[in-house]
Amino acid sequence: MPIFVKDPEEFKKHAEKARECRVVRDKRKNIGKLKARTKRYLYTLVVPLDKLDEILEDIKCNNIVEISKGAEGEKR
Repeated sequence: MPIFVKDPEEFKKHAEKARECRVVRDKRKNIGKLKARTKRYLYTLVVPLDKLDEILEDIKCNNIVEISKGAEGEKR
């Protein structure tokens, strides 16, 4: 089970320790999900798309992977 984090500052602390950070941009729902995989847990932060880039600039993660959802041409 992932641990849902509501505070971006708390998520940034977990992201520093993470092996990998994933960024999911869901254009249909207009939200972005940040996922930080640590050795033990998966931390998830859900934010609006307009705030996502601001938070991404401050995150210090070793490996960032971008994933897009809701793109044109994607099968449902």
